[in-house]
Amino acid sequence: METLAPIIQFVDFSFSYSNSSSPILKNVNLGINEGEFILLVGTSGCGKSTLLRCVNGLIPHLYNGTYQGKVIVDGEIVSEKNVSELATKVGFVFQNPENQIFMFSVEKDIVFGLENIGVEREEIRRRLDWVLKSLNIEHLRYRAPYELSDGQKQRVAIAGTLVMHPKILILDEPTSLLDPRTAYEFILTLKRLNKELGITVIVVEHRIDLLTNVADRIVVMDNGKILHDGSLKDIIRLKDLHLHGVAVPPIVALQNSLSESKIHLPNFCLNVKDFAKMIKKEASNR
Repeated sequence: METLAPIIQFVDFSFSYSNSSSPILKNVNLGINEGEFILLVGTSGCGKSTLLRCVNGLIPHLYNGTYQGKVIVDGEIVSEKNVSELATKVGFVFQNPENQIFMFSVEKDIVFGLENIGVEREEIRRRLDWVLKSLNIEHLRYRAPYELSDGQKQRVAIAGTLVMHPKILILDEPTSLLDPRTAYEFILTLKRLNKELGITVIVVEHRIDLLTNVADRIVVMDNGKILHDGSLKDIIRLKDLHLHGVAVPPIVALQNSLSESKIHLPNFCLNVKDFAKMIKKEASNR
């Protein structure tokens, strides 16, 4: 049976900014499959943002530097495509949604990209109706962006990206301005879109506890390299993660501490709810 190539592939890839004396990415080899939900973490300055810029073509087309190796997105070599072509494949949502919301109404903002590339009016209307319904923001259609909450602005920013029908959605710390409940609801929306649309999602996020039941894989970067790459359940148990800018959820730290104290639990849980169920079951068996 033929194995499909990853939708994103870094092959022996290194990059140095023109004003830097050393590479920010060093011999990166990474493959991400279509439909995966990836959590990307690491210390500030480790190369996460640079890695993402290589996927949507900002590197090498808008940022100068030394570019070695290949980045392949959906079967096409990024360095051979312009940014506008890649924008139809890769959607990018910034940390602060105000950086990409600038029109006078939600509706106008969402369709801006489609109008810019000359999509027919009937198709624009169809896509607009679809994305408003998909994100449950139909009631915001005619609102001005300045009237919206941070959570609503984040959904509008995603809508303006999804309406372009990208295969890949990248989000750079999307919950940093959101309260815990809104952040959790936002992440659940991302997972629903990931499942329903088959869209590949890459999220840079420090609040790992929000994604413990959502992400398929976690990629840990350090000093321009891929340090760890695997399932969340396997990687999050590693004892050196805090040294690489990864804030391990308290429930994980507790289980690691119990393990070090020779107190063995039947299962390893990624969240408080599952941990409580396990403890309750153990207690009832005694």
